[in-house]
Amino acid sequence: MKQSNYIFAAIITYLMWGFFSFGLKPIASYPPLDILFFRLYVSVFFLVIINVSFRRKKIKQDWQLFSSLEKKQRNKLATLIIGGSLILMTNWLSFIIVMNNISVQAASLSYLVCPIITTVLAFVILKEQLTKVKWLAVIISLLACGILSIGHFIDLFYSLIVACSFALYIIIQRSLKIFDSFNLLMTQLLIVAVLMLPLVFTFAGEIPKEPIFYRCIMMIVVMFTIIPMFLNNFALKGIDSSTVGVLIYLNPITNFLLAIFYYKESISFVQIMGYSLIFIAIFVFNIQTIYKLTTNRRKVL
Repeated sequence: MKQSNYIFAAIITYLMWGFFSFGLKPIASYPPLDILFFRLYVSVFFLVIINVSFRRKKIKQDWQLFSSLEKKQRNKLATLIIGGSLILMTNWLSFIIVMNNISVQAASLSYLVCPIITTVLAFVILKEQLTKVKWLAVIISLLACGILSIGHFIDLFYSLIVACSFALYIIIQRSLKIFDSFNLLMTQLLIVAVLMLPLVFTFAGEIPKEPIFYRCIMMIVVMFTIIPMFLNNFALKGIDSSTVGVLIYLNPITNFLLAIFYYKESISFVQIMGYSLIFIAIFVFNIQTIYKLTTNRRKVL
């Protein structure tokens, strides 16, 4: 299959995630926990149906693989799977709070800095090496965060919770890459669905009666969870991580443009300075990858 098909799938995936606000903003008046509960359990319902109906062979293969491992390794992977599921829920809840109760800009910032935070955490946890250029990007990002915290410290704090939780989730997923990613997502959501049942009975509000709530939940589950996951899994089979690392910015950039031009969120001069430094940091962080991709493109032509 042509690589352009994989690239197209990746572009569609990250653009779709960039419009996530269309699913969340119309139900901003509902408690974040209620939105989280419905997203979680409806997602589990559809994922189980899809996997059991069409992907039983993949489930069997993953189970056989897990069963064939030594007990110590199985325990380690089980801990990572459970830990990853809890971190993913932290990310989902904090993202809902940021998007609906703070600003779309803050939600965009989370995923603008997420790749950089992921790299730093990989350096700390996985002992992966960072080039001097990437360290420069990290320093610029820290300066930008310092500027953005002026008068908006709480906004930045929640944005960094979203970014750090997703970065940790990505690092954990790297350790679980021996499993099918779609099966892994279903398993993690099933685990957290069971663990969160006491919270549902304790903190869930009244069952929503407005049709718009259920329309938005279905949009979130289908358009911003299941379909992008399928496309993302397909794209990752045919393009390298460096290409993904560049294309992934379509998500937060789309979000940021919607915040300014669609939702008409105000932006101060100080924030403009901070976001400008973030974009400079992103360019510096990816400059070697961009150069490599450009060089390879010229060779092909």
